[in-house]
Amino acid sequence: MARKIIYTEAAPDPIGPYSQAVFINGMLFVSGQIALDAFSGTLITENIEKETLQVMENIRAILQEADMDFSNVVKSSIFLSDINTFPKVNEIYGKHFLENPPARETVEVSKLPRNVNVEISVIAVR
Repeated sequence: MARKIIYTEAAPDPIGPYSQAVFINGMLFVSGQIALDAFSGTLITENIEKETLQVMENIRAILQEADMDFSNVVKSSIFLSDINTFPKVNEIYGKHFLENPPARETVEVSKLPRNVNVEISVIAVR
């Protein structure tokens, strides 16, 4: 049961004591991603659509580092600071899962790291 830490410079560095992702037993556990641009260090919060797109791009970069893509994702968790943004988040999110979307929950929370509006984590299987 070899455990491998997945890291890519194409996604933001963790802002705490955790890894971008951990691969074990054919499963990839991707930590919650926020809309932090890995290259500029800019936090994207000008609107929920751009924020969600950056989150999904961060997830894509981590999946690619593990030789996976969105088709490998079997479970996702979406955390929103305002559930009223769900339709816009869902529209951007859905464009990444055109066939056989993963299982998912979406919850509203009182606050997210760096006061962002959306955070998404995923589990993928090879």
